[in-house]
Amino acid sequence: MFKLCGLQFLLVIHWAVGQNFGDLHVTGPLKDMDFFIPEGGGVRFIYQFTSEPPAVSFRADGEKDGIIDIVPKTGLLYLNGSLDWETKTVHKLQVESLDENGNVVKGPYTITIHVEDINDNPPEFDKAEYTGVVRQNSRPGKPFMQVHATDRDDPTTPHAQLRYSILHHFPNPYGEMLFKIDNVTGEISPSRTGSYYLDPQKQDTFTLVVTVKDMAGMSTNAFTSSTDVIITVKESLWKAPPTIYIQENSTQVHPVQISQVQSNEPNVVYEIFEKENLPRLPFSIDQNGVIYVTEPLDREEKDTYVFYLVTKDNEGELVDKPLQVSIIVEDINDNPPVCQQALTVIEVQENEGAGSNIGTVFATDMDKEHTLNSRLQFQIKSQVPPTPSSNLFFIQQDTGVLQLMSRSLNKRIVSNYSLKVLVTDEVFQTICDVQIHVIDINDQIPIFEKSDYHNVTVAESIPVGTVILEIQATDGDEPATGSSYIIYQVKEGDPNNSFTIETDPETNRGFVRINKALDFEETPVYNLVINATNPEPLVSGVQYNSSSLTLFKVFVTNVDEPPVFRETVYKAEVSEDIPVDTVIMTVEAYDPEGDTVRYSLKGDVRKWLKIDSVTGQVYTASTLDREQQETYTVEVVASEQKNAAQKSRTTLTLQLKDVNDNPPLLAMDNPAYFCHPVSGGERTIIQATDADKQWYFSTFTFSLADDTNAIDNWEISKVNATHAYLSPKHANFEEKVYIVPVVINDNGRPPLERKVNLEVNICSCSSENSCFIEVQRQHSWPSTGQAIGILIGVLLIIGLIIGGAFFHMKYKQENEKKSHQNDVKDTSELNRLT
Repeated sequence: MFKLCGLQFLLVIHWAVGQNFGDLHVTGPLKDMDFFIPEGGGVRFIYQFTSEPPAVSFRADGEKDGIIDIVPKTGLLYLNGSLDWETKTVHKLQVESLDENGNVVKGPYTITIHVEDINDNPPEFDKAEYTGVVRQNSRPGKPFMQVHATDRDDPTTPHAQLRYSILHHFPNPYGEMLFKIDNVTGEISPSRTGSYYLDPQKQDTFTLVVTVKDMAGMSTNAFTSSTDVIITVKESLWKAPPTIYIQENSTQVHPVQISQVQSNEPNVVYEIFEKENLPRLPFSIDQNGVIYVTEPLDREEKDTYVFYLVTKDNEGELVDKPLQVSIIVEDINDNPPVCQQALTVIEVQENEGAGSNIGTVFATDMDKEHTLNSRLQFQIKSQVPPTPSSNLFFIQQDTGVLQLMSRSLNKRIVSNYSLKVLVTDEVFQTICDVQIHVIDINDQIPIFEKSDYHNVTVAESIPVGTVILEIQATDGDEPATGSSYIIYQVKEGDPNNSFTIETDPETNRGFVRINKALDFEETPVYNLVINATNPEPLVSGVQYNSSSLTLFKVFVTNVDEPPVFRETVYKAEVSEDIPVDTVIMTVEAYDPEGDTVRYSLKGDVRKWLKIDSVTGQVYTASTLDREQQETYTVEVVASEQKNAAQKSRTTLTLQLKDVNDNPPLLAMDNPAYFCHPVSGGERTIIQATDADKQWYFSTFTFSLADDTNAIDNWEISKVNATHAYLSPKHANFEEKVYIVPVVINDNGRPPLERKVNLEVNICSCSSENSCFIEVQRQHSWPSTGQAIGILIGVLLIIGLIIGGAFFHMKYKQENEKKSHQNDVKDTSELNRLT
């Protein structure tokens, strides 16, 4: 199989007959062959078949179409014109070789020439101009028309792959494309901007220049064609209906048509989308867009409805924008007036004048407010009893306000009236009951049974709330009313409100109580003037007089009271380094009876403080130490000089401020060590701490002491504010304990320094890199712990020796005793035998 491309030349047939192409690579024996040749290109040779004796010539038959032929003598297969893929894509020939007599030597063999397409055809639109119609408010991205182009090139190659685009947009008033095109299908739809702005009232015609490119639009050598698309904008059919008014309690047969909508697109499905989550929505829509109310509505139950209408295609996708539908339920007069209270009770004083407003009858109507359906009117239908006349009362027709027609009420004649009030709207009526109580007027003043209650003596320590006197006044007005209820008040003699008076509502008896703690030293005697009044104002012409006043004197006796401190708690803040005998503060107490006060301290467990018993000055008695106790609390006792049993206590709190009086220390949980032999690069971490108060964070500096041996063997490097690394400088260390002098400085004011001898153990280590052999110390003197251990061991040995000697002596004595007894026994036996 051979593929020739780009190899073309001017072939002259009569020249080719006498030429020999044996040196070309496109020669070979006769056999079935396929050739792939691009279309176009003009005259060119394809292949040269070589002859095999006795063959001396070649012959070709088949679909030569006047373009394909073979030179008989040389076997050269050639084109004498251009192939065209669009005309014919495959040419089949039969080639055979002949001898000198014209007999077939080999063949026929099938030679197939496949014509390869080249991009030699520009795309062409089906129409020179397209027209389309789009509706206002159409959904963005919803196609309303389509353009289409074709390309004669091979559709299986990019040559015929077309891509669409909008080149121009006339007019373009918003700076953004109002339309968009699907670059593969050629479908044209409104853009999001177009869906919002398209309006036939502003611009009803647009011209789009739409282009199409082959080569999938990816090549700069692609062919391009264009066409005009004329788009007409029409008013949207999909419009929300105006607000729909439906009269409540309709008697029509339901469902009842109330409106209709139409989509911009055909064959859509209409649906209602609820905005409110109602138990049921009394509306529906059919597939012609007709909206129905499905049942009678009740305005008093719900007066408005809002829902949305949507359209969907067969796949359930939205077609148009949702429309909002508003329903208002119109009122009819279908509700009677309702009395706000089953019985309206009104109280009126017997001295009320003509025209006085004495009360209001309230009624409601559930029909729509501010309409004639809910307008109420009032009328008095009856008055019982009709005494002294049948028209004592008048009611305002539109407000229900009751008024007196004259000054004719008299409680002693009639104490209660019953009225029937008719309340009506345009259709219904209701009776409301009203009861009017005539109440007594306050024309009697309270009168005390005594004008002077003389005096009472109480101790200044009497508890608050104690009743010290009962008083009584009477009132001639109607009982259990505001005209007869008595209010007692101290009118004079009690500027500090030390007394209060409560009234028994049943008996009008008054109880004088202690309201605040009494103080003999401040007020030994109270001369009280008490008045009695009513909560209801007196009628005109009547005034309170001396009959409503009484006198009362209170003598307060003295009680010995303990001293009183000027402050409940005493606090001071001092530095921990203040000198001994420094005055910290002065406490002060006084005795209400004027006795001299003496001071003492209690709870001074650290003996840090002392107090001047006469002046109350508090001194430091010894050196303070914040590190022992930062907040120090003691009790100050104030007692009377003449009666020490009368005493009071208060708390003195001393807050100690820190000073830098503690040098830093090493804080090591485990002794420092390095594994022997030291290989280099090892380091151990050391940490410092300080007993002083640390503000925010501690900062310590570490260094080696000015010691030649230490400096030659060790080095220190900082880790952070509280830690440092200790590292050996070389590897020549023995297995023993080294003493490394380390100097630690803090950041206090003034800064303090401490030199510590850090023990560093160079030891043999286990597989876990921990010391397991205790090596000999660098110095021969034992440590304190070792000395104590040695001492205890020596004492134990001495004890064992003494104990052993004691038991040995005791054992020896027991043996000697047994030996003596045996000797006596032997002597006795010898005497017996003799």
